[in-house]
Amino acid sequence: MPTATQIPGVAELLEAAVTAVGGQRREGQDAMAQAVRKALTTGEHVAVQAGTGTGKSLAYLVPAIHHAAAKGTTVVVSTATIALQRQLVDRDLPRLAKALKPLLGRTPTFAILKGRRNYLCLNKLHGGDDTDPGDELFDPFAISAMGRQIKRLHEWADTTEKGDRDELVPGVPDSTWRQVSVTARECLGAAKCPVGEDCFAEKARAEAGKADIVVTNHALLAIDALEGRPVLPEHDVVVVDEAHELVDRVTGVATNELTAGMISATARRLGKLVDQAVADRLAEAGEGLGMVLEDLPPGRWDSLPRAAAGALSAVRDAAGSCKQALGSDRREDPEAAAGRKIAQASLDEVADTAVRLLGAFEEDDPAKRRDVVWLAEHGPDGARHKGLHAAPLWVGGLLRERLFGRSTVVLTSATLALGGNFDALARQWGLPPEKAAADSTDPVPDPDAPKWSGLDVGSPFMHAKSGILYVAKRLPPPGRDGLPPSYLDEIAGLVEAAGGRTLGLFSSMRAAKQATEALRGRLDTPLLCQGEDSTMQLVKKFAEDEATSLFGTLSLWQGVDVPGPSLSCVIIDRIPFPRPDDPLVAARQRATDARGGNGFLSVSATHAALLLAQGAGRLLRGMDDRGVVAILDSRLATARYGGFLRASLPPFWATEDREKVHGALRRLRGA
Repeated sequence: MPTATQIPGVAELLEAAVTAVGGQRREGQDAMAQAVRKALTTGEHVAVQAGTGTGKSLAYLVPAIHHAAAKGTTVVVSTATIALQRQLVDRDLPRLAKALKPLLGRTPTFAILKGRRNYLCLNKLHGGDDTDPGDELFDPFAISAMGRQIKRLHEWADTTEKGDRDELVPGVPDSTWRQVSVTARECLGAAKCPVGEDCFAEKARAEAGKADIVVTNHALLAIDALEGRPVLPEHDVVVVDEAHELVDRVTGVATNELTAGMISATARRLGKLVDQAVADRLAEAGEGLGMVLEDLPPGRWDSLPRAAAGALSAVRDAAGSCKQALGSDRREDPEAAAGRKIAQASLDEVADTAVRLLGAFEEDDPAKRRDVVWLAEHGPDGARHKGLHAAPLWVGGLLRERLFGRSTVVLTSATLALGGNFDALARQWGLPPEKAAADSTDPVPDPDAPKWSGLDVGSPFMHAKSGILYVAKRLPPPGRDGLPPSYLDEIAGLVEAAGGRTLGLFSSMRAAKQATEALRGRLDTPLLCQGEDSTMQLVKKFAEDEATSLFGTLSLWQGVDVPGPSLSCVIIDRIPFPRPDDPLVAARQRATDARGGNGFLSVSATHAALLLAQGAGRLLRGMDDRGVVAILDSRLATARYGGFLRASLPPFWATEDREKVHGALRRLRGA
């Protein structure tokens, strides 16, 4: 086996990898691989925008394997979606390992690691905990269905090797899976658990600890970085693919919720473990908070309502009494220990969230606060309930300290350079502007800030020759009352000219359904709408029939990959700005304005630019693809921020001439 100094270079390994998969070396792929190699050698972070078709997976996996083999260490690769995880683990890494074995003298190893909740817990399955089934307790049909599903899980437990929920086909509802799984906080630990030696989660973690490459998700990466509990193997390099999703996923992990139902469930668990009067006090505090919240309107809290302060204080104090009564871990049988651990985790969550909510208002200036607090309403009609949420105003500081400060980080996506540079996302990641002349409004104007560089390796597609960007400038700006007749006429004309073959990306489900209902009887070609079947089945039908069109909303903006003649027109009804009443977006905009920056451009326009670029990226998925991206929102051409948004899109040939666009679509249909 070659020593570290004898391991072939990245260029030679990449050549072998590309040959093995039957591909061709591409300039952008080579440039990215060398940029990643340099980052891993120098320890300087790098952000790489690599368009569809670049071969970016190989461009970071080959240098990552080279680094792991040379240093005897593990490299973590984090993705936002299950689809990319599966692509890496089921396709890219097995082929790559086989191709590089002759050059490395051994087969590179890899593993996938998910959160503990994704693995079957054998102790809980076999009665280690009497879990509260929640709302199902009052629904005999639900209890019966859950019983059948749990019986099926018992049968599956005898045959599964990994206990991974994603391998269970068909799956089970979340309410059922909760009966047979635990969170990291609820876990007894392998040493105390009676089936610890057979634990699926521990086996996965042990396997990951021996691997060169560990594939995980942004949520687990965030938990590892933020919560002080190492859940990933020791590593010195992190590759963040789908990096445009990183901030949202980290924010999600760092967000807490508190509801009266959560407090009530915790009190029920504790009733078996502490004096009933102590548990009843917590239950009463939860009921009190629920009554207070029902009288308050949903929305962001700039100050803490007096009634809510009293109710939260009561919850905090009652939870503290329960903690004291519960005491520390005791010697007890495994079944009792499991129930105790789960109750303890539930109690900790209630107590910690109450303390966090109360502490969020200690700073008088909302723009300087650490957290944003809001009240939201959830659930279907007839079963609505309110919950309090606390989320970090910014996650950049957390990422800078606990991700960039601990590992060399490679960030990559097809969409990172917004408005022509990486600075918009760099600010959100906690990095300084790329250029030395740092803007005074940057959230981290620190000379000791992490060093990084950005590289756009482009795309193998000839965008200006393969695609048209059509902005319907003559249409009125979009309103709040649904799609006006002029928009429906515009959509119908585009779909007719394309002969179907259209992906309609709408800013709301309401708009997608309105367009579908209005145009189904008007068009001669089939039209599908998201929600009529599973998204996977709808995309399959769309891809298989060239005459079919598919309308939908957010998940289609990023999750559709349909190369070939089935897709020649992408329609975007409006610029996808976040809702103006989104409490976190509004708070971040206000805080940026307070620092002298442009809150709208930094937050809302950046969000819209990311989604626009992702949506437009659905058009060209193969080298022979041709077509039109039609944006019906005239503000893209007329508003001051339009230039920033257009600079974030692929460099298609642009026009505002509808007849030219219709002619091009008709020619493509006849080609």
